Amino acid sequence: MSRVSGWLVPRAIRLSLAIVAGLALCASFPPLGWWWAAIVGLALLVVVLKDPATTAAGGLGYGALCGAAFYLPLLPWISGLVGAVPWVALSLMCALFPALFGWLAIWVRDLPGWPVWIAAVWMVAEWLKSVIPFGGFPWGVLGFSQTNGPLLPLTRLGGVPLVSFVVAVVAACLVAIGLEILSWWRQSAKDRPPAVVLPGLCIAAALLAIAVVHPGVRQSGAGSDADPAVTVAAIQGNVPRLGLDFNAQRRAVLDNHVRETMRLAQEVRAGRAPQPQFVVWPENSSDIDPLANADAGEQISLAAEAIGAPILVGSVVTKPGSTRDNPAALNTVIVWDPVNGPGERHDKKIIQPFGEYLPWRSFFAKLSSYADRAGYFVPGEGNGVVQAAGVPVGITTCWEVIFDRAAREAVLSGAQVLAVPTNNATFDQTMSEQQLAFSRARAVEHNRYVVVAATTGISAIIAPDGRELARTEWFQPGTLTMAIRLRTDLTPATRWGPLVQYALVALGVGAILAGAWRRVRHNRGLLRPTQGASELETRGAS
Repeated sequence: MSRVSGWLVPRAIRLSLAIVAGLALCASFPPLGWWWAAIVGLALLVVVLKDPATTAAGGLGYGALCGAAFYLPLLPWISGLVGAVPWVALSLMCALFPALFGWLAIWVRDLPGWPVWIAAVWMVAEWLKSVIPFGGFPWGVLGFSQTNGPLLPLTRLGGVPLVSFVVAVVAACLVAIGLEILSWWRQSAKDRPPAVVLPGLCIAAALLAIAVVHPGVRQSGAGSDADPAVTVAAIQGNVPRLGLDFNAQRRAVLDNHVRETMRLAQEVRAGRAPQPQFVVWPENSSDIDPLANADAGEQISLAAEAIGAPILVGSVVTKPGSTRDNPAALNTVIVWDPVNGPGERHDKKIIQPFGEYLPWRSFFAKLSSYADRAGYFVPGEGNGVVQAAGVPVGITTCWEVIFDRAAREAVLSGAQVLAVPTNNATFDQTMSEQQLAFSRARAVEHNRYVVVAATTGISAIIAPDGRELARTEWFQPGTLTMAIRLRTDLTPATRWGPLVQYALVALGVGAILAGAWRRVRHNRGLLRPTQGASELETRGAS
């Protein structure tokens, strides 16, 4: 016990700061949405990593602790789908990336201009988390935490990764300013000001960029008479009850969306609602394959005829060649025309591992009974754009909206409005709020109106400046109808977003290599050790 307390007591402050840092990062996301907490949380973690007593192994541990405190309260909605054990396992897997950041940050913390390099190292960890394993899990990317804060306009310049970098660099710069002021205050002869030029310039540059971009973002949200207007509708039909077993009531879900569309058609005929050019139904609004089931197709046709507009129907379609021994399905959005029936479609390209499909199925099936719940979906093809009433609509179905490349490909392929059909029936309102934040970021990033249609909520229509123009209540049937404007321009983020991210990641990799080279030179006696390095060697704590 004395050995444990002897190890724990000197590290108690750093352990506490790491935990508080993770909780603050979580608080920056919905439902709290305290955007400033992301800066505070990352700053606290940087304070721990800048402590000369923190070794590389310590950085790994403190980063992992921060990550666990971040992701465990961020992702509990996962447990409603697959139980507590997979939720904890996913959260701890996500915590590995802050752990990696903590380890690598030790290598760059003594480089000149270290706040920039630490922020760039954060971008390396975020990028890795967005691509591995099994295609990545970008949930928790810091840029998504800023959708109700002043940094959101920067999304239009360089996408969500640029916002993440600005959050990280501002946090690190605030730590640098604090450390310099503390060092200056402790000096007996205060004959020089704190060395805060670089951190101050970084923060000033971020503020200047926001000031430059913000007016254009607000103007795009107000709209322009030069942009053609269309009226769209989003249908939230609701499901009989929450939980995985809602799929056993697939017909009831379809009937709910048909009924809500019929109700809108009555409102249109009575002159109480405008006539929509097209209607968006959620993902899985017809889990019955309407291309194979004549009755389901007939119900959708009746709804389309009643509303007099094509409906974008979220469907589950059997993939050609599927067999009982080798099943395969497509998560599809079909444009259902009131005259011609089913037409163009978007087959979901980025599918969710351990939900829509199970990687290494034979292996994981031996570990957990939850493996049987995973679907047999396969990724589709295409550019994400469908034509509805002559309007090119970009589709990012549920899981796809979190990945930068999905909406970007659709806009580059001509999409003038974005639609996000989603199914949140197996999750909770917190998950829906978090996912809605991703759609707000995409609206600003690509200067497009976004129509979100969810089975149980939250459905919304979002302006290009990120404002929610209308939204539904959670777990209630509802309809949103609104005139929006079509856009054809391409933002800097749409054009060059991936290059911005690659540049930031390359900056981080370069900083890591420079830090490693610096350490090699130090170990060979070719470099005078810094004060932090000297203390590190003498104290040897983690």
